[in-house]
Amino acid sequence: MLKRCILAENRKLHASPIWAMFFVLPILSATYGTFNYLQNLEILTDGWYSLWTQHTLFYSMLFFPAMVATYAAYLWRLEHLGHNWNLIMASPVPPLDLFAAKFAVVTKLSLLTHGFVFALFVFCGKVFAHLPGLPPVTLPLFLLRGLLGALAVIAAQLVLAMVIRSFAVPIFLGLLGGITGIFISSKGHGLLWPYSLMQLGMNSNRSADALAGSYGLFAFSCIFWLGTMFLLAWLLLRREDVRA
Repeated sequence: MLKRCILAENRKLHASPIWAMFFVLPILSATYGTFNYLQNLEILTDGWYSLWTQHTLFYSMLFFPAMVATYAAYLWRLEHLGHNWNLIMASPVPPLDLFAAKFAVVTKLSLLTHGFVFALFVFCGKVFAHLPGLPPVTLPLFLLRGLLGALAVIAAQLVLAMVIRSFAVPIFLGLLGGITGIFISSKGHGLLWPYSLMQLGMNSNRSADALAGSYGLFAFSCIFWLGTMFLLAWLLLRREDVRA
């Protein structure tokens, strides 16, 4: 049943307007990051690492939460129309399978987004910043860590989009979560807030490894928040009154 749900969710992406956002926002983020890097070469002297911080800071803080929030709201949009929610609750499909299917599809979109962001990073580094060689192998590792941290954000946004029928409100809350994550991380408590996890994983605001010696805690926090969001979704879906 889960496989069928995933196939159904994937069909929603065919000719979807979210593909325009998929391309535009990472390009805007890369453009801003490259411009900021080139304007501050006297300060940003760590080559690929410095360019990475400029490319990923606003991406992880603003653009990615907004994109995930839009992905999630778009996938829940059909269920919130008319009496579709009642039909879903009366169907033989386990409600948590529906949530898990949406999670799988948004995770796939996020993986593609991360890949596109990294391709833009390498392109800008070679073509505009004229950096030597290829990016250090640690940067793809940061990207994978960021994807792990992003799973908690994906689950959180799917819960918000599930309980809030408005399309815009979950997106605003996603942006707010990302901005809040910056302040929480700056206080040294980033592992306690799901929207900070991707920023920490991406190492988006420093050249030195922000997770040095804390990989275990980072992994635990990611799993904890992911499990918490799935548990919350399960409890809400059991009530069968999310629409209210």
